[in-house]
Amino acid sequence: MRKYSCFLFSALCLVITGCHSVKEEHHDHEHELESMEDLHSHTAEKAHAGEIVFHEEQARAAGLEVITVSPSSFTEVIHVSGQIQSTPDNEATVVSASAGVVDFAGKYLMEGMSVKSGTPLITVSAKNMVNGDPSVAAEVEYESALREYERAKSLVADRLISQEEFEQVRLRYEKAKNALPPVITSSGVTVSSPIDGYIKKVYVKKGDYVEIGQPLAMVTRNKRLQLRAEVSEKYADRLPTLTGANFKPSYGNTLYKLSDLNGRLISYGRTVDENSFYIPVIFDFDNCGDIVPGSYVDVFLLSLPLMDVLAVPVSAVTEEQGLYFVYVQLDREVFKKQEVHIGLSDGERVRILSGLKEGDRVVTKGTYQVKLAATASVIPEGHSHAH
Repeated sequence: MRKYSCFLFSALCLVITGCHSVKEEHHDHEHELESMEDLHSHTAEKAHAGEIVFHEEQARAAGLEVITVSPSSFTEVIHVSGQIQSTPDNEATVVSASAGVVDFAGKYLMEGMSVKSGTPLITVSAKNMVNGDPSVAAEVEYESALREYERAKSLVADRLISQEEFEQVRLRYEKAKNALPPVITSSGVTVSSPIDGYIKKVYVKKGDYVEIGQPLAMVTRNKRLQLRAEVSEKYADRLPTLTGANFKPSYGNTLYKLSDLNGRLISYGRTVDENSFYIPVIFDFDNCGDIVPGSYVDVFLLSLPLMDVLAVPVSAVTEEQGLYFVYVQLDREVFKKQEVHIGLSDGERVRILSGLKEGDRVVTKGTYQVKLAATASVIPEGHSHAH
């Protein structure tokens, strides 16, 4: 009986030990399967690292546009700052023909007002001055000289006065005539616009006292404008090769091309300004109507063209911490963020030195939306596309 009990105890221990061994073996097998699945998943994600899913619905909403990169001509540029100016022959300064107190011919005189040639702008009156109104005195002198001149003409014809006496009378008349203000009214001397155009600048206020010849206002036609670029002396040897320019005003994102505005190079400096160390380069062009004289602009001076250059629109390039990237389309809904090294820009396109090759399809519109999708998209396992 005692031997039988020992046998049963030994058998029970073997059964328990066997069950535990089977359970550990099953657990180890499951852990091995999970590890293999994790490895497979990690490998799949690694194969698609950096790729972005951007569905067709998203592309339509973003107005996505893609171009195929191909070699083309590209014009070297010098990126500088500049200013839009009115051309000298399109401006006229309105000056006072008399000394006195200023009043506006209309209710007001403001910059930007449209005026016609001959439009009254300002009156200058000295009627309340201590020495009297010089314009009134000038008119009295002229009328007196005119009467004497008319009388002298008849006297000299009848030989009642000498030719020398007549010449003295005539000189007095001419002097009084030249001293007469152009337009005298009850309000004073009226000054009018000499040309059709716009009021560019008003130099006086109502009630100001002015002297003869003092500037009152500036009128400009703005039909032709000038672009003045300030170029560093280090580019002096490239100035003879300039062929044109593009510019972008500080108040907007529109890029203007002088080639579209009948633009031409007028001149460039042969010496360096000792105070600024810059060389002026001046173009003129037709005003298309929305360019503001006096505004500051980014200028892209165009030099000799280069052939067989890879370039993409400026809108295709994004910058992150000093590095530049474009988004390349790999498949209909699959894109890749591609680092590139860029060269010069003409304001419209930027030269690609490395990172792209001929035939690559690059996003040019909707770039920001694709960039946002890069942080959220994951390519599903099993996805395939043609590289």
